[in-house]
Amino acid sequence: MNDVKNQDAERVVVTDIRMPFWSMVLFMVKMVFASIPALIIFSAVISLIMTLLMTLFGTMWGFHSVFQEGPSF
Repeated sequence: MNDVKNQDAERVVVTDIRMPFWSMVLFMVKMVFASIPALIIFSAVISLIMTLLMTLFGTMWGFHSVFQEGPSF
């Protein structure tokens, strides 16, 4: 039982990672594709927060006439 506790307490320091270049490129491309859903969720949350702020404080900041004039084309 003591041997198991001693093994869990060992510390490891990584000093170098040897990885082929194209394998690293593939890993980075996968990482970019994996971050796309997180960016979509993050932008949706920020949009909701900004919509709430514009609804509550828009007239105080002077944005009330922007929505009443209609398109300017």
